[in-house]
Amino acid sequence: MKPSNRQAEILFCVERDGEVSVPDLVARFEVSAETIRRDLAQLAASGAVQKVHGGARRVRLHVENSFEDRISEQAAEKAIIAQKLRKLVSPGDTCFIDTGTTTLVCAQAIADIEDLTVITNSLHVARLLGAGKGKVFLLGGNYAFDNDETVGPIALVQIAQFRADYAVIGAAALDPEAGPMDANFEEAAIARAMCKHAAKIIIVADSSKYGKRALHHVCPLEDVDIIVSDRLPDKAFQAALDDARVRLV
Repeated sequence: MKPSNRQAEILFCVERDGEVSVPDLVARFEVSAETIRRDLAQLAASGAVQKVHGGARRVRLHVENSFEDRISEQAAEKAIIAQKLRKLVSPGDTCFIDTGTTTLVCAQAIADIEDLTVITNSLHVARLLGAGKGKVFLLGGNYAFDNDETVGPIALVQIAQFRADYAVIGAAALDPEAGPMDANFEEAAIARAMCKHAAKIIIVADSSKYGKRALHHVCPLEDVDIIVSDRLPDKAFQAALDDARVRLV
């Protein structure tokens, strides 16, 4: 059986049963345990399953609350992240900043940096930084009232007209295999575009996002340059970051 066919059947078993074990899959497909572990690793990397000790289980996707609800969640952690980010940004830098409650707190922390140029789809961020010492480009596009942002094809086209030193990106979930994820389809598209046109990718996410998965993939973990968070993840997560050469601040 081709690996792609076997992996499709493994995924069917996971969806049907909720969880599968390596020994059971070895017996079912009559292949080695190493082959099954490789299949599970590939499925986990794509976000299709969640690896657990001795097998895999159905992914439990993280769903976000409203922007107004999230702004007060993990407030202390977001403040720590913002102060850490401030030390990474220098006068004269150019940054993409996407929509999010963590990125909004980060924007407040860097507002007094001289000659900063920011490209954002967030009206919250644009209003905050527009009164500061730098320059702000607000992307056009479809207006999404709930998060006070612009999204859609016009915004994506405009992003491609810029090149930035950093893409400062929030994340709804941060998985050690699949990387940063977003719970919103259009916001994930904005984040991917910003990452594509930045020299370095900085993910700002509090520690409650560790090990979670959301519906929409942003970028592979290997593409991330820096993760700024409030505390260290567990040893397995740290090992994944080391393998992907991601700096954790």
